[in-house]
Amino acid sequence: MRLLSVNASRPTPSPSAGGPGGLTGIDKRPVEGPVRVSDPGVKGVGGSGLAGDAVCDLRHHGGSDQAVYAFAREELDAWQRLLDGRELANGAFGENLTTAGIDVSGALIGERWRVGDELLLEVTSGRIPCRTFADHIAEEKWIRRFTEEAVTGAYLRVIEPGTIRAGDPVEIVHRPDHRVTASLQFRAVTTERTLLPSLLAAASALHPEALRKAREYVAAAGGREAGAGH
Repeated sequence: MRLLSVNASRPTPSPSAGGPGGLTGIDKRPVEGPVRVSDPGVKGVGGSGLAGDAVCDLRHHGGSDQAVYAFAREELDAWQRLLDGRELANGAFGENLTTAGIDVSGALIGERWRVGDELLLEVTSGRIPCRTFADHIAEEKWIRRFTEEAVTGAYLRVIEPGTIRAGDPVEIVHRPDHRVTASLQFRAVTTERTLLPSLLAAASALHPEALRKAREYVAAAGGREAGAGH
């Protein structure tokens, strides 16, 4: 398990970007050399966890619980086949880390990765597609297609900061005792809301917005945790 590339971006114009001046940081490209990764701070104030990486719309992107976005090269290859052989370079989905040998969408919420010698990351959620992502990919009905596949990649928070580079090993150093994956979390908050109670098993490791939705759903159902066995 290793990093194939570490990807960052500069602000670029987008017709649907919600950032100041209509700018987005989704166009990420592989970076040569070391990159420092640290906790960027709370959402709305902090941006990317990667030094030198742009996050323009702080309302919806960045912050401690979305500090780093990872996507598997194997999943990009699968998308290439679904998109009739269209080439998808590392960073094509706006991911900071393109990995090899890791089931990123199947990673457990709260799973911890040691990247290189220093950096420790924790999985918080899957990625929900937005209009800017759709414009960047420029494929018909992209948001629906991405949602139906539920191959989301994973957002991670920074537990211990560190410096990383392409080729670094990735080691899964902790797997929690539940079955809530990034993909399941994504399905619960998008297309299969009856799965929301099952997210509570991930507790505080879960992205706070998803945790709030799960608690609200259970409260509205009178405390019944329907779907918890999924």
